Amino acid sequence: MAGPWRAYQRLLSKHPWKVQILTSGALIGFSDIISQQLIEQQGLANHNIMRTVKMTTVGLIYVAPVLGVWYRGLDRLVVGQSKTAAFKKMLLDQFALAPCFLACFFSVTGLLRGLSREEIWAKIQKDYKNALITNYYIWPAAQMLNFYFIPLAHRLAVVQIVALMWNTYLSWMANKV
Repeated sequence: MAGPWRAYQRLLSKHPWKVQILTSGALIGFSDIISQQLIEQQGLANHNIMRTVKMTTVGLIYVAPVLGVWYRGLDRLVVGQSKTAAFKKMLLDQFALAPCFLACFFSVTGLLRGLSREEIWAKIQKDYKNALITNYYIWPAAQMLNFYFIPLAHRLAVVQIVALMWNTYLSWMANKV
């Protein structure tokens, strides 16, 4: 395991943006596979590959770029690695970014699914509140740890690893009829 981790570290130091985007896309795609196979129990024969491709695309074109820029901005806005700085970053993350991020997530996944504006709005009205409440059960503690212990270059990857289950939930929420 140490060999692949060192290789990942080297790639991350050489191409941080590309590696973070690819990591995020891959992990969100894997979350969709978990959602379809373990939660929805679709079975391999009924696995919706296009849905997994679309969720991977959401990770590549939306989640990674937004969070990557957000984490860099937070580090400029709130300087330091203290517990107080981590707490301020968590508050900004959870009350400035999370509400908008989730609404946009449902919009982007709806667009990729081919939903109309009205259908996307109905989806947001139906599922947004539950998703945001669930977010608040998981992410404040995870982000406190992330902002306090994890260097900026690794935050997106750490968040996406923690988010395997969160993204599984979001994939299920975004794709349920």
